[in-house]
Amino acid sequence: MASAPKPKKDKGPEVVSVSPLNDKHRVISVARPAREKSSFLTATLKGLAITTKHFFTNVTKGDLIETVQYPEEKIPYPERNRGLHRLTQRDDGSVRCVACMCCPTACPANCITIVPNESDDPSVEKYPVVFEIDELRCVACGLCVEACPCDAIRMDTGEHPEPVERRGDAIENRDSLLARGIASTAVQGGEGADWREDEK
Repeated sequence: MASAPKPKKDKGPEVVSVSPLNDKHRVISVARPAREKSSFLTATLKGLAITTKHFFTNVTKGDLIETVQYPEEKIPYPERNRGLHRLTQRDDGSVRCVACMCCPTACPANCITIVPNESDDPSVEKYPVVFEIDELRCVACGLCVEACPCDAIRMDTGEHPEPVERRGDAIENRDSLLARGIASTAVQGGEGADWREDEK
């Protein structure tokens, strides 16, 4: 049985001289490309030719133009687009959030700020005095919605954040979030303490 041929070893760069003090210090010759291959003129002319071709194609036909004339033209958002946040309300119109701090804890972008306060309502322990979301830092992951145990925050508006000139204008506060929200249909606190006995 014939043995397989051994792969040829790469010779590497040509060694011109070796240092007499240390054989690891060597002088090698570098293979330089020919002058016509190292010139940028050919590559520049190719790039200009492609640019000119696209320019005249777009001027005459317009088939390759991807630009959307916003705001006159708008691309419809996909069905799974979440949109801006909103805070839901109770039947009496108060904010449904109980300031449990689950949403700022779950937020990977740290864009939610909540300042809690004690509530006068005996059925509600706390409520948020300050509820702010920095929409410029938000990555629209929806983890705040998943973490909320009270169905207080949702991302089902389908609205895109409006452009702002100052960074502070992109911060949604409690009033703007409530203005976008409606009353929640979820039962606060679940189905009651005796929900297991009701199933029997």
